[in-house]
Formats: sequence, C-alpha cells, structure tokens
Amino acid sequence: MARTRRPVAAGWFTDDTVPEAEFRLLGTRCTACASVFFPREDDWCRNPGCPGGGELAEVPLSPRGRVWSYTDGRYRPPAPYVSDPDAPWEPYTLVAVELVAEAMVVLGQAAPGVSTADLAVGTEVEVVPGVLNEDEEHVWTTWNWRPVARGVQEERS
Repeated sequence: MARTRRPVAAGWFTDDTVPEAEFRLLGTRCTACASVFFPREDDWCRNPGCPGGGELAEVPLSPRGRVWSYTDGRYRPPAPYVSDPDAPWEPYTLVAVELVAEAMVVLGQAAPGVSTADLAVGTEVEVVPGVLNEDEEHVWTTWNWRPVARGVQEERS
C-alpha cells in the first residue's frame, strides 16, 4: 500500500515534491506595514504598529539564512509529552536560523546527518524538505536546515 505524503503543518511550506532548489517555507506579508510572519498569519496583522487596512499575502521566505543559535536533543522528552517508550530514541539537532530579509529567526531541525559539530553561529544554511515521521499510512513531511556547501558559499560572496 502506498503511503500518503502529508505536511506536519499545512500551508507552512511548499509541497516537498518540487525540486529541492524550489522548496520554501511560506509566510505572509501585511500589505499595509510590510511585516512578514512565520508561522503564517491568515486573519490579521500581528504588528501592533500596523496602520491597518492591509491584506495578508502569502510569500515564500528566503531559502538561506545564517545560524543564530543551535542545540541538540539527546534525551526523550518527559511526560506530559507523548513518546513511545518502545521506539528507539534518535537524537536530533535543533537550529535557529536568522532570515535577514524577513527580520526573523525560524526554528527547525537540522537535516539528517547534520550535528552540532557541523554548525557554528553564522554558518550559512539552506532550507530543504525533510521527513519528521513515517507510519503505515503516511509520510509526515517538514523542513530541515542544512549547511550550504563550501564552494556554493564562496560563489555567492
């Protein structure tokens, strides 16, 4: 039986079947004050200084940013978090990435194989499609952050 690919949060990122170079997080921008929001805001502008009267338009966020902070999760979360005690625990790396153009920091897991040893504050990273979990019916998709290859960083400088 084929499993259905489902985003963990609908509308927060593009379909993960697009070419990797086109994968983006999706936010919203207020047309009245130009504030950008992620996670997206579809009801009203959260900026208290907004003059009002604008609309919220979906915008793709920058595909690259710089590591603002990072840490690793080496232990299973305690109650009240739901966690299957029989499932093997997989440590993961959590990355906070600064998107300068949007004036925000976005959290996400590092791509598989990326550890804290691969990161430093200021490292350039890119958003890539990822898989959070799989079960018998679904592949739950998400986003990950991955360091940009050294040669690619130098080309952009």
